[in-house]
Amino acid sequence: MIAISDIDWAVWTPREHSVLCFIFRESELLLIHKKRGLGAGKISAPGGKIEPGESPQAAAIRETQEEVGLTPHDPRPFGELFFQFADGYKLHCTVFRAEGHSGVPMETDEAVPFWTPLCAIPYELMWADDIDWLPHLIARRDFRGFFVFDGDTMLDHQIELLAKGVSII
Repeated sequence: MIAISDIDWAVWTPREHSVLCFIFRESELLLIHKKRGLGAGKISAPGGKIEPGESPQAAAIRETQEEVGLTPHDPRPFGELFFQFADGYKLHCTVFRAEGHSGVPMETDEAVPFWTPLCAIPYELMWADDIDWLPHLIARRDFRGFFVFDGDTMLDHQIELLAKGVSII
């Protein structure tokens, strides 16, 4: 089994950079049922790969528009996620929070969007790591998370809360 302590995170280099964009509306959160790609069948938030030359914030806006037809207002980075998979795949993800949006959520080829009360987030249908860091995003605490997965199974993890002013991106 690979553990967090087995990895030299100082030299670890991801194969891909991605984003997640969580839109908040009063006491609700926009989530999606992902139809394809990494995590297909799971509940998540809009997001995906950062294109060459694109900023993480621009990617968060674009991916949300493409996946659910909404434009998030002023998404702010709150977290970084570092994923090491047993098969060698490495992924870095910047997690954004938006307090508002334009448009009406719509189903696309990629996702079925839905609003869920913050008190009823379906963690059991999400990636195993989400329950470890999503409460920090909800509470507006900056964080970093390190995770080791074998397929869908989380083998190890570590969460760090960041002091105010520490740069996420």
